[in-house]
Amino acid sequence: MSHASKLTLAGTSLFAVGTVIIVHFQQNMEKEAMHQGVVRDMEQQRIKKERQLDFDLQRQLEEEYKKGQTVRETTEELQSKGLPNR
Repeated sequence: MSHASKLTLAGTSLFAVGTVIIVHFQQNMEKEAMHQGVVRDMEQQRIKKERQLDFDLQRQLEEEYKKGQTVRETTEELQSKGLPNR
């Protein structure tokens, strides 16, 4: 084998090995990025569920308070009695 062919073989082999290594690391980085997206989505779903539970609790409390209180429109009562609005 001539010296030029040995250099060509070595160069192309190094290029091929380098390409495989770069692709491998790139795939690992993409896989990690995708995993981080899943983790982020799960956290967002957890926060959304917490907020919904808080909202439902507030709605239940509002219903309880409305049952125990009477609410009336004071401005309409004042106007019907002929008293001025303040």
